[in-house]
Amino acid sequence: MSTTVAEDQRSGVNVARLLVSFGPLIFLAALMVVFTVMKPSFIDPINLFNITRQISITGLIALGMTFVILTAGIDLSVGSLLAFCGMVAAVVAKGGAANTLSLDPSQAAGYGWLAALLAAIVVGSACGGIQGLAITRLKVPPFVVTLGGLTIFRGLTLTISNGGPISGFDASMRWFGTGLIGPVPVPAIIFIVAAILCHIVLRYTRYGRAVYAVGGNAEAARLSGLRVDRVLVSVYVIVGFFAGLAAFVLSARLNSSEAVAGIGYELTVISAVVIGGTSLFGGVGSITGTVVGAALIGVLQNGLQFNNVSSYTQSIVIGLILVLAVAFDRWLKSRVGR
Repeated sequence: MSTTVAEDQRSGVNVARLLVSFGPLIFLAALMVVFTVMKPSFIDPINLFNITRQISITGLIALGMTFVILTAGIDLSVGSLLAFCGMVAAVVAKGGAANTLSLDPSQAAGYGWLAALLAAIVVGSACGGIQGLAITRLKVPPFVVTLGGLTIFRGLTLTISNGGPISGFDASMRWFGTGLIGPVPVPAIIFIVAAILCHIVLRYTRYGRAVYAVGGNAEAARLSGLRVDRVLVSVYVIVGFFAGLAAFVLSARLNSSEAVAGIGYELTVISAVVIGGTSLFGGVGSITGTVVGAALIGVLQNGLQFNNVSSYTQSIVIGLILVLAVAFDRWLKSRVGR
């Protein structure tokens, strides 16, 4: 009888390990089946490519957020930073803040898309680095620093734009948001390439091992010779870089940079990372999981829209899923570790 009990316990642990590894992917597949049954047009290629375009913006930021959360940090400022970087990119692309509402391509000839892209990622990286330095040098918790950043970056955005949008970019810039390579949207390709590079960095480089080490036990990492503060600053630079890149792609897609851009992105991005299996306590997670988490949220939002569920209800559903995902993840890991 004791043998039977032991076998049952091992079976339960094996199932728990399977769910820890593949739970988000299983849930994603189940979600797609449910929405397809409810509306068969959900799996039309046009809609699937639309989903990939939708998740590319938050997905890019989620890649950077994965680095931050792996170190047991958090960044609540990413939505506001996206808006700030997008506004900077718009000013550079148009050569100034004049004619902000003009959609005439002849008035969009500023410094070009490359300068706009570089401006967005440099500003994003710099802002992320400043927050990282505040966390490490001033010893202020990441939650407090990035909460302050949330309001500061939004205020800077409003100051630059005087509260209004800057619209009307040339075709070469708009291509990064609306263009296609074959049937695949350019934003989706940018997201996929970035995800592959991040996966390689985290899994196969010394820097990636340092990120996991700091998140697993910062004091042990320090005693082993790692420069913990430098690693911590770098992950905030990375998430700032991706916020800038995402801002450029979003502005190109909308043909406009808006002061209200990115509101609520913090919840979506953190949800994607956590649902994908990255622990809020650091040291555990992967880029693959984040990609699945971003896809899951994109499918969920798109499916709810397909079924005429209001945006307010969508926020409730995503918030509930975030809480349940963390609780379920902790329960599963306690089962595996038993």
